[in-house]
Amino acid sequence: MTTVVQKYGGSSVATAARIAMVAERIAHIRSAGWPVAVVVSATGDTTDDLLRLAAQVSGVPHPRETDQLLATGECVSAALLAIALRDRGVPAVSLTGGQAGFRVSGPHGGGLVERVCTGRVRGLLADGNVVVVAGFQGVNDAGDVVTLGRGGSDTSAVALAAELGARVCRIYTDVAGVFTADPRMVPSARLLHRLPSDVMAELAFAGARVLHARSVELARMSDVDIEVRDAASDEPATVIECRSSGLESRSYVVAVAHDTDVVHLTVDGGVPPGDLLDLLADQAAPPDLLSYAAAGPRCGFTVTAAGAARLSEPLAGLAAAYGGHVLTDAAAGKVSVVGTGLLSRPHLTGRVLTTLSSAGIAPTWIGGSQMRVSAVVPAAETVRAATVLHRAFGLDRAVPVRR
Repeated sequence: MTTVVQKYGGSSVATAARIAMVAERIAHIRSAGWPVAVVVSATGDTTDDLLRLAAQVSGVPHPRETDQLLATGECVSAALLAIALRDRGVPAVSLTGGQAGFRVSGPHGGGLVERVCTGRVRGLLADGNVVVVAGFQGVNDAGDVVTLGRGGSDTSAVALAAELGARVCRIYTDVAGVFTADPRMVPSARLLHRLPSDVMAELAFAGARVLHARSVELARMSDVDIEVRDAASDEPATVIECRSSGLESRSYVVAVAHDTDVVHLTVDGGVPPGDLLDLLADQAAPPDLLSYAAAGPRCGFTVTAAGAARLSEPLAGLAAAYGGHVLTDAAAGKVSVVGTGLLSRPHLTGRVLTTLSSAGIAPTWIGGSQMRVSAVVPAAETVRAATVLHRAFGLDRAVPVRR
């Protein structure tokens, strides 16, 4: 039988009562004869608590030791869930990412999954065990723990599903699925029941917090559909289709995303673009809204706050080597409309700018592709920008407006 692969986020395992609910769901599936592999995140705010503790010990915690510390959060969740399952008579074994065969390359705090050696997991499943894997982590060639970045447990789950030959990865979270905007900030947001994986990848990269962007990209490459479900319900909510028929994308604008984890960097001077991009790759700081002008020369882009922190010293050094300097705007936010065929319809980009201007919100940077138009706005205006764009594109209506 095909292995059922599930992932539970931190809110789903935040308390003993919630862990018990998860264990009951898994026990029910296992009783039907299905082999089950589960990936878990750290409980509740554990990762943030560990980061605060590290900051109390050191002003600049060492990256390797920080990964050693942060990885324990997921290990606690995995062990607790395995204990709860055994208490219900379900054989279960918890594994760290490394024990589960996750081999990771790249810098600490921003690792990339190279492969998953699933021999041990397959053996445990064949013996009738539920395998509970600590997400967000793996080991590198030196045997050191490397974490995958915030939200990396989603990527762990999809990678495991792909290697085990599962057609679907079920991700349980604290929301009912993927909406046309963040329903906690935009109350009129609608639930999307089906969504092409390419549109979901754009939404995730633009700031939607439901799924990790890399997990969606990996699902698309591996032909694994993702079901996003509410951990408090058994009802399926949103299906992310890697073989999409484009049902939702018939509307040019599908959803709005906003992101306040944004730092806008501008590099002046003669830094060669290739050297700059190599540095961004080395520091696991993927850029967004990247723009380069030979006049100056000048390059601007946005990264996450964590990426900006990793870039701070090496980027300043690179710029100085070419007689330039780095300008940093940490009070920035990003708002994006996501859909299909946007560049082919420039009036849609015009509507983004007109809507923001009418609301008294002045973008400082804008970029676009066929699937996304994004604008950098003041951080304090990010949610309001998302709200007015959601309304302007008719996303609060029962059926999205096709313009």
